[in-house]
Amino acid sequence: MIIHHVSKQNSILNKFIAEIRDQEIQKDSLRFRTNIERMGEIISYELSKTLNYKPEKITTPLGIKQMNVLDDQVVLASILRAGLPLHMGVLHIFDNAENAFISAYRQHVDNSDDFHIQIDYVATPGIQDKVLILVDPMLATGQSLVAVYEKLLQFGRPKALHIISIIGSQQGMDYINQKLPENTHLWIADFDPQLNDKGYIVPGLGDAGDLAYGKKL
Repeated sequence: MIIHHVSKQNSILNKFIAEIRDQEIQKDSLRFRTNIERMGEIISYELSKTLNYKPEKITTPLGIKQMNVLDDQVVLASILRAGLPLHMGVLHIFDNAENAFISAYRQHVDNSDDFHIQIDYVATPGIQDKVLILVDPMLATGQSLVAVYEKLLQFGRPKALHIISIIGSQQGMDYINQKLPENTHLWIADFDPQLNDKGYIVPGLGDAGDLAYGKKL
């Protein structure tokens, strides 16, 4: 796996990461969602540099100009519900992308800390020979990303796989490195060293879905 630690080089991205981690700023859910969208845009711009382009003649009011334009068909796939703000940020950049949405969540056994990933809903175009960008803001254990990728393979095999996450754990990164294709690109804003007993990233930022859309039952 090829890891792109985007905040390693200082930029305005670091400010947005600091704000989504800050428990006081987190009280403003609109600001939280907006910052996630902004980070999706910044990371997508960096990702776009690795894709394929082709020359195309563009007609302006005063003549013809040859430009290099994107030559890859992108499918943007997000895990509901926490992935929605990040999805929108990425979609602002890849505005011609096809879109997929997958419901995946932790199903706990007998109210214990043990869980498996339950997938109840998939809406996707075909992904055969396309560039698949899989979006999930929190890369904790990595099990959701792997389960969703394996589910999407029922709809074709992409020519390239990119994952965009905001905060990850070292354990989760190690897990997807073992389970996903060798040439997978992971674009991650920042990562933390550990998970707690419940499988949440520490220090992390909490539950991204709850912070964006309110607590669930």
